[in-house]
Amino acid sequence: MARELHGRRVAILAADGVERVELENPRDALEQAGADTDLLSLNDGEIKARNNDLEDAGTFAVDGLVADAAVEDYDALLLPGGTVNPDKLRMDAKAVAFVRAFVESGKPVSAICHGPWTLLEAGVVSGRTVTSFPSIRTDLRNAGANVVDQEVATDGNLLTSRSPADLPAFCAAVVDSLVQSAAQPAG
Repeated sequence: MARELHGRRVAILAADGVERVELENPRDALEQAGADTDLLSLNDGEIKARNNDLEDAGTFAVDGLVADAAVEDYDALLLPGGTVNPDKLRMDAKAVAFVRAFVESGKPVSAICHGPWTLLEAGVVSGRTVTSFPSIRTDLRNAGANVVDQEVATDGNLLTSRSPADLPAFCAAVVDSLVQSAAQPAG
């Protein structure tokens, strides 16, 4: 699997408060499989990461602004969690529109932990099977989602996971979803 995603480009959308391992681990898995990744955010510079929402965990350099990003420039989208990160994203109209357009494009979209909050705000979870961190499951149900409690839930191009404890399964599923997407004929 070392380079099977060579030439594939993945947008990672995150803001201050992102859970470090939920950004770092899937990004590393994608890059080890040969994909290029871009960290998109609301502002230039760096975003502040957290461990368990409470502890400072350093920063990540931002590669571009979501306001300037185009879905057609990417093959997949990754939405890491952390409580504060998706709360900031769902308050930004351009971030929400980007997520909505990405889901509607049919390209793979993956979200972990609190990441599905942004999917909910984008209005794309109704009738979809998803999972998430337990504290936002009622929000997802109220938005019409079929919420399950499992490591990874896949519904079409939407892939979700519960928490950092599920990262091994989530990372493997994220890479696999992009491999499968790359193998499908265009059109």
